[in-house]
Amino acid sequence: MAAKSAAPVLDWSWNHTPATSAALVAGGAYALAATGSVTGLPASHALMVAGAGAAAQSVADLVQHRPAGHIVARCAAWLTAGGWTASALANHTPLTWGMTGWWAAGTVAGMTLARGLARAEATARTERHQRKLQKWANKQAGEWHDRLHRLFRLEGHQVDGVRPWKGDVGYTVLVTMPSNTPELPADAVRKLAVDLRLPKGGGIQILDGETYGQNLIRVTAVDVLAKDLDLPDSPEDTSVTSIYDGIPLGLKPDAEEARIAVVDECALVVGQTGSGKTNTVNVANAGALRTDNAVVMHIDVTGAGISLPWLHSWAVDGTAEVPLIDWTADTVEEAHILCDTVIAGIGARKTGHQDKLTDDDKLTVTHDLPEVLVVVDEIAELPPALLRKLDTIVNTGRAVRVRVLICGLRATQDVITAAMKKQSRVRVGMRVSDPEELSHLFPTGGARINPKSAPYRGCGFYSSPDTEDVVSDPTAFKAYRIKPKQIRALSVTYAERRPKLEEVFLDTEPGEYYASRWGRVLPRLYKAGQLAPTTVPYTSGDTLYPPINQLTGIPITTDPEDDTAPAPRVVAAATQESARPEPRVGSDLLSTILSAARTAPVQAPATTSGGGDDATVIRADFGRVIQQAGTPDDRPSPVPRLLAEAHQHVVAAGGRMWSSDLAAAHGLDPRAFGTELNRLLRDVGVERPGVGTVRIKDESKSGYLAETLAEAIQCYRNTQ
Repeated sequence: MAAKSAAPVLDWSWNHTPATSAALVAGGAYALAATGSVTGLPASHALMVAGAGAAAQSVADLVQHRPAGHIVARCAAWLTAGGWTASALANHTPLTWGMTGWWAAGTVAGMTLARGLARAEATARTERHQRKLQKWANKQAGEWHDRLHRLFRLEGHQVDGVRPWKGDVGYTVLVTMPSNTPELPADAVRKLAVDLRLPKGGGIQILDGETYGQNLIRVTAVDVLAKDLDLPDSPEDTSVTSIYDGIPLGLKPDAEEARIAVVDECALVVGQTGSGKTNTVNVANAGALRTDNAVVMHIDVTGAGISLPWLHSWAVDGTAEVPLIDWTADTVEEAHILCDTVIAGIGARKTGHQDKLTDDDKLTVTHDLPEVLVVVDEIAELPPALLRKLDTIVNTGRAVRVRVLICGLRATQDVITAAMKKQSRVRVGMRVSDPEELSHLFPTGGARINPKSAPYRGCGFYSSPDTEDVVSDPTAFKAYRIKPKQIRALSVTYAERRPKLEEVFLDTEPGEYYASRWGRVLPRLYKAGQLAPTTVPYTSGDTLYPPINQLTGIPITTDPEDDTAPAPRVVAAATQESARPEPRVGSDLLSTILSAARTAPVQAPATTSGGGDDATVIRADFGRVIQQAGTPDDRPSPVPRLLAEAHQHVVAAGGRMWSSDLAAAHGLDPRAFGTELNRLLRDVGVERPGVGTVRIKDESKSGYLAETLAEAIQCYRNTQ
């Protein structure tokens, strides 16, 4: 569904109040009398019209079951207006002061009468509805009291109330449990659903009440989750909101909106392939971009898939003047620059906005001081060094309103770090096939989750702090559906309200790379001929590239301790197309670097024939130098040959490699190879992240990362 235009349109509907309707009738009567007196209209015509109006009013009132007194009052009003019109026509005096005065008095009386009757009828309808609702609730309460006694043999329990949901899709039962049985048994959900004969898609959810001993039994009688829910995009649904309002994701089974809070909390979104996780992330993007006090950045090193739909209107169509996504990191290198800038910005905000921390120890988000929301997709593809930087943002950014929304396939240690999971009080789990995954994601309340309660594509469970900062138990929801066409339309609507990062945030060493971010990113995402003129203000300046650590491949965005480190590289805007940045770390470059550091094959022990102080003595064990003597120029590199060659193989394989494949590349037994290589790592205090688990193509096995081996190489060199 495409986004609707927000342009003003004429409203041809008859949205009149009872008072204005009475005024219109009186005005028609006066116009008829004035015109009829000039044209000689018989007075009987006015009486005929009034009689017909009274008869029609009586029929309408009878159909709507209005009280008899109200019917008489409305008929009398019609006949009074007809009598005045007939008198004015008979005497040809509608324009005299006397007749006009009577007309004005009758008009005021009619308006007052109409307003009073409408108010009385609204009150009567409300009372009738309340009586009907109370009768229904009393009946339900009695049935539930008997049901709980019959199914669970409860004694001394009390059903305090039954409240229906909006849209008649279900209801909530408030039960006070007896002191000797404070909770319902574990199989209560199943037994109650069967006893109620709930339809497919319906369900039971048992939550804790406001006091100990109270249980809320939520009964879903209509399958709201089975419906296709397009993201609302009418003018009132795209009005300016605040990040404090939360981000809507979809609808809960009770047809209420599911919202997550991201001002104080980080969010964790997990879901297996095909569960609708990417769509849910884009719905979260839409909610954050609808606000005028949040800046959204993306990290997606698998092709910037979550960013491209939001950038299209700006980068290709030229219908949006600014990019909706403030920064997109499409490579690991760019992600390092982004994270370094955000980490430095966190520190700058803490020191630069002390004058704003008067009533609270946390910054207040405004259009001029926006929240920074970093959305990370496919986090399993990020190297450990980048994960550590994200951990820093998660741990330190709360007070200055910098938060992270993390997306992964699973909430396990090989995908999500411990800090990310511990600090993410907002959790969203899309459709899964294994209940244990939900229990792992939701440590509290997860035992009662039944994956069958959210069986459809786009369904899931979520928990988020409420207004009292209490995290709710996991609740099922159905995510809104948002399509690329709708995203492009919304991008135009949301572009004009996008805030900018303040000068304090960017006045840091890594911040100097912020202005030229699109000069680095756009050439990788689009061909030069595709870019719209709206991108020129963001790419017309010089593009700045930070120097790269040639061993680890990590950009250096701050002044390095080594004065001989390379300086930032600047590419002029006019030559950007012909001077795209070449890969700065590749297998060929690392092979050259490590070949010089490789320990030559030696016999142990081996001595030079010269002897004396200049003699070089080397003792080696399985490629690892144990002891060596001689002058520094004569000494070989302390980096074990096995470690150096393993690093080359892993780099050539793309930065990660399973243990079995790495051992095969060396022509060694996997067990012996793994034992020796792990010993080399332990000797310098290097540990493999994720308990040595490496994910390749959605499969996790024991393996090694190039970054881990590079860290060990550096440690060996430092010991020389």
